[in-house]
Amino acid sequence: MKRFSSVAPLLVLTLACGPGGEGSGSRLVIQNKGSDTLVNVAQAWAERYGELHSDVAVAVSGGGSGTGISSIINGTVDIANSSRQMHAEEIESAEANGIEPVEFVVGHDALAVFLHPDNPIQSFTLAQLADIYGEEGSIETWSQFGVTVPGCSSDEIVRVSRQNNSGTYAYFQEAVLGEAEYRLGSRDLHGSKDVVDLVENTPCAIGYSGLAYTTDHVKMPCIMKEDGAPCVEPTIENAMSGAYPISRPLLMYTRGVPEGAVKAYMDWVLSDEGQCILVDKGYAPARALTCPAA
Repeated sequence: MKRFSSVAPLLVLTLACGPGGEGSGSRLVIQNKGSDTLVNVAQAWAERYGELHSDVAVAVSGGGSGTGISSIINGTVDIANSSRQMHAEEIESAEANGIEPVEFVVGHDALAVFLHPDNPIQSFTLAQLADIYGEEGSIETWSQFGVTVPGCSSDEIVRVSRQNNSGTYAYFQEAVLGEAEYRLGSRDLHGSKDVVDLVENTPCAIGYSGLAYTTDHVKMPCIMKEDGAPCVEPTIENAMSGAYPISRPLLMYTRGVPEGAVKAYMDWVLSDEGQCILVDKGYAPARALTCPAA
């Protein structure tokens, strides 16, 4: 039998002043925390929803998928953002606290691999990426790929990764490394933007992160599942279809079946308007839809 949360909603009632500080009224605050992959679109959702519903504020913070999931387990947020699914032991911990997390797929993402724009490599197989990042991997220099990277006099592959509380870190491990652990010695960064910025400024570097964080100053090679397979580019279309080998759903978890203000907000996130905001931020929507031209 499905058990639902018996914990009272976390919604916080605050006082909101009118323009110039005159007048006041009650305002509900929905607490939303988690994935750094989702934090930019979550902030955009919160801002737009506040414009539409002045009586509700959505307080958004990042910290990683693990942080959001821990907060939903502990009952300190209404919604957790995550770029990975909750583990069985995390669901058990939540249920032990009287909370049953309910999962919503709110979009899709291609987890892109980033190179410095001067790096001549155009493609990787999943096995090659595992050979770079995995604990049993043997690839340590760019010359092992038969290339010379301008500006990388050491020839060393500088591995850029995410911190281990990140859903991006966990998903890359699952999709690329399989049962293997990460090799020690990578530069583990807190946010997706930090990964892109470091790769942009480090000719020897390779990194990975959500597609929405790409810029014109980094290069994204296509990825093959195996030698001889189609080499698929990280795009919104390929993420949504699942053709890109490192594509993943983007998730939000609520404390039990949402009701009231939280339900209204989740319904709006999944509406055409909410999904088109997600598309505008560089992600694939949860379902097929047509968004107006910018």
